[in-house]
Amino acid sequence: MSTPTSVRSTHRTPAPAPTTAQSVWLVAERELAAKLRSKAFLISTAILVLGALAAVLWMGFSAAGGGTTPVAATQAVAAQLRAADGLEVIEVDDRAEAEQLVTAGEVDAAAVQDDASPTGVTVIAQSEAPASVIAALSLSPTVELLDAGAGEESPLRYILGIVFGMVFFMAAMSFGTPITQSVIEEKQTRVVEILISAIPARVLLAGKVLGNTILALAQIVVLIAVAVVGLIVTGQTEFLQGLGAPMVWFAVFFLFGFILLAAMFAAAGSLVSRQEDSGPTLTPLIYLTMIPYFLVIFLGDNPLVMTILSYVPFSAAVGMPLRLFFNEAQWWEPLLSLVVLLGSCVLVIALGAKIYENSLLRMGARVKLKDALKG
Repeated sequence: MSTPTSVRSTHRTPAPAPTTAQSVWLVAERELAAKLRSKAFLISTAILVLGALAAVLWMGFSAAGGGTTPVAATQAVAAQLRAADGLEVIEVDDRAEAEQLVTAGEVDAAAVQDDASPTGVTVIAQSEAPASVIAALSLSPTVELLDAGAGEESPLRYILGIVFGMVFFMAAMSFGTPITQSVIEEKQTRVVEILISAIPARVLLAGKVLGNTILALAQIVVLIAVAVVGLIVTGQTEFLQGLGAPMVWFAVFFLFGFILLAAMFAAAGSLVSRQEDSGPTLTPLIYLTMIPYFLVIFLGDNPLVMTILSYVPFSAAVGMPLRLFFNEAQWWEPLLSLVVLLGSCVLVIALGAKIYENSLLRMGARVKLKDALKG
């Protein structure tokens, strides 16, 4: 009696093709892995974070210990000096004791009652009287400003402008330029032909932009966290409260601003087939990232210029947070600026994708921009 034998089928169902979202993420993962394996990227990021932490701690500790000025004073003068900030008043009985402390170097100056002086007070110092002591004893007239904001130049505005501008510029250059170089390298090695046979050019572009945007934004978040920790450690909580909202808006504007720039850097790389030919295509993009940095430094105290910069897509990440920190922007202005930035992103990404798609497989001489747009 024969037994039926089961026959196992060797036919295998082919795996389903990845969706567009899966393909984009695969390319993004490839970009992330390439960056995270790079020792140069990891070392530069560590140096940047440690440098930012050291700068915040140094500024905080120097501001906190920025020193009280020890000054000796007789009883009649001591009360007036104690009302001034930055002075450590040591009360003495007479002029002789005050002079002794100045000579011994225990105080920077002494203020004693002197009926012969026109002001009734004499300041005694070794070689030069501290300006803070003179200012505390001086009579100043009442000042009323009709336009309190006019002509005001805050050192803090200058410092914050440099910080926001430098962070945006360095991140754009650190992540934008490698996108261009990666696209050119793929064209030189003909790897792009294999990639395009598997996934559409627009998907490849989206994956590159997504991967580098994740890294850039992660770096910004780490820097913000470092700044917050440094400000808390140094006791600058009031300054942190004022800086909190501008830092959040900076991260939001940076996200979309970088996406816009990343698409342009990728499109610039697709126009050439050799690294040595990338100069003319990269130069305009470098100018676009440098302009906000220098405009904020040189014209940061100009309200009209800063208002314009806060609505220009390439400088909104720097201009709007500064205006928010100094309460120069209405509550709706960052929302309107974000709408302008999002609209610019959609337009630039569409143009960048068209340039990228039409130029990616063209080898040899540099592709002209008008030819890339025609397709």
